[in-house]
Amino acid sequence: MKLAKRMSRLGTETAFDVLVKAKALEAQGKDVVHLEIGEPDFDTPKNIRDAGCEAINSGYTHYGPAAGLPQFREAIAKYISETRDIDVSIDEIVVTPGAKPIMFFGILACVDEGTEVIYPNPGFPIYESVINFVGAKPVPVPLREEVDFRFDLDALKDSVSDKTSMIVINSPQNPTGGVLLKSDMEVIAELAMKHDAIVLSDEVYSQMLYDDAKHESITSIPGMKERTIMIEGHSKTYAMTGWRLGYGVMPSDMAEQIAKLMVNSNSCTAAMVQMAGLEALTGPQDEVARMVAELKTRRDAIVSGLNSIEGITCKNPLGAFYVFPNVTAMPMNSDDFAEYLLQEYAVATLSGTAFGEYGDGYLRLSYAGSLDSIKEGLKRINEAVKNLK
Repeated sequence: MKLAKRMSRLGTETAFDVLVKAKALEAQGKDVVHLEIGEPDFDTPKNIRDAGCEAINSGYTHYGPAAGLPQFREAIAKYISETRDIDVSIDEIVVTPGAKPIMFFGILACVDEGTEVIYPNPGFPIYESVINFVGAKPVPVPLREEVDFRFDLDALKDSVSDKTSMIVINSPQNPTGGVLLKSDMEVIAELAMKHDAIVLSDEVYSQMLYDDAKHESITSIPGMKERTIMIEGHSKTYAMTGWRLGYGVMPSDMAEQIAKLMVNSNSCTAAMVQMAGLEALTGPQDEVARMVAELKTRRDAIVSGLNSIEGITCKNPLGAFYVFPNVTAMPMNSDDFAEYLLQEYAVATLSGTAFGEYGDGYLRLSYAGSLDSIKEGLKRINEAVKNLK
């Protein structure tokens, strides 16, 4: 079957490729430690599960508005208004099956072929994939370890031009756990306004912060709400990855266009899932706090463990649930080291290159799994490094 040429420009997520390899090893009887997939091992809180079941039994099993159920969008508007200190209305919100569609639709709707899109590197691989898919030029800007994996602001300033149609930002960040400061946001905002660029702000890890770190949203800067598409969702905060529930916050005229893309692709987001999401936002938040506290314990354990291994150094991330250890002292590149850990020690990790060229020399490990699995993974990595000498 003949494919359209654009399909050759579409990438994937290496995490799922590594998961397939890991599952194949498990099928052979090996006990694999999974540090590759960014999925919390917590169950969706009971009140949310119950709300989903009640919604099904109450008849929320039919089509709904493409932009999302009004009562859910009202709850989102209230939540974003309070947490970002901005005024958001229902007509500025589009609900989607997962947060990725907002990323895809936002780039599809705003980026013309031949223009340029700035994006973080190392960064979530789907940014570059979709930029390539629409025929634009991806312009990577490095996140530097020496500034806690925030933007190299000089490189950012040098990269932005009148060809720049969009700047993608992500904070807290995947894969590094880095968190942008307000001063970073102010520079990005100034560049976006100067060059009339739209900002795509990925904020799905906004509640996963540690050590008194504060989430800064670029939408809070005067003049930026009008030129920003914010990506948010329930997968991480409420352990709802399989429910597929995300949303975008954007100017109302843009929301109309994104809703049109929903009509042409998914029709709508499942109504019973939205009702569960409504309970997530308006119900008790105790489980969120408990999960973040447990993730901090896991973060502390994995950072300490990695730094105790000779030849590996690891920054203490302030957000999300990933660490990005430096493995440049290993006698092999990061791709080969990740493969070595998987095949010889049954520890599934990701090479930093899965997140772009500036990820070379690093691994990404997720600490969303259990503390026991993290400790076992660290034990095996330590043994693997010792046997390399």
